[in-house]
Amino acid sequence: MVSNQKFSLNDGEEKVDVHAYRSLIGSLLDLTNNRLDIAFATSVLSRFIQSPSKTHYGAARRILRYLKETISFGILYGKNDQFNLFGYSNSDWAGCVDDRHSTSGYAFFLGSGAISWSSKKQASTALSSLEVEYISLKAAACQATWTRRTLEDMKQLQMQPTTIFCDNQSTIAMTKKSNIP
Repeated sequence: MVSNQKFSLNDGEEKVDVHAYRSLIGSLLDLTNNRLDIAFATSVLSRFIQSPSKTHYGAARRILRYLKETISFGILYGKNDQFNLFGYSNSDWAGCVDDRHSTSGYAFFLGSGAISWSSKKQASTALSSLEVEYISLKAAACQATWTRRTLEDMKQLQMQPTTIFCDNQSTIAMTKKSNIP
């Protein structure tokens, strides 16, 4: 997707064939199981399957062109003695033009490869970027806890704390003040 491009349900563009758009988005959603790099863009475009416009269809075709150019990309799980769990969390504040809801996302890695990722529209409207990032970090922390317990069940104990990287300075400062490890 074009960076910072905002989509709207009523963008004034001509509508396109719903069945063709649904088929394309469904195929892209299936691909997100193997290509986490298209998860966010596909998630955003899936919001418009009821009434897609030429703009939405063009953005979906742009993802197809990206996939064609990056066909050799993938997740590499290399042989590694270091199987430390770590993650990244991020969000956009009021990214949806129609209802001003934000989108949260996270990705977790074990060693060199991604093992879990999500991109999801938040259920409520946040009043600040701090609140949006904190909600995103909460979802990531829940996923980290679940992943650590699953790894324990598979006898892959994590001796180090799970680090979750976040780029919002206000959220980092608030987390440090609340003494959360």
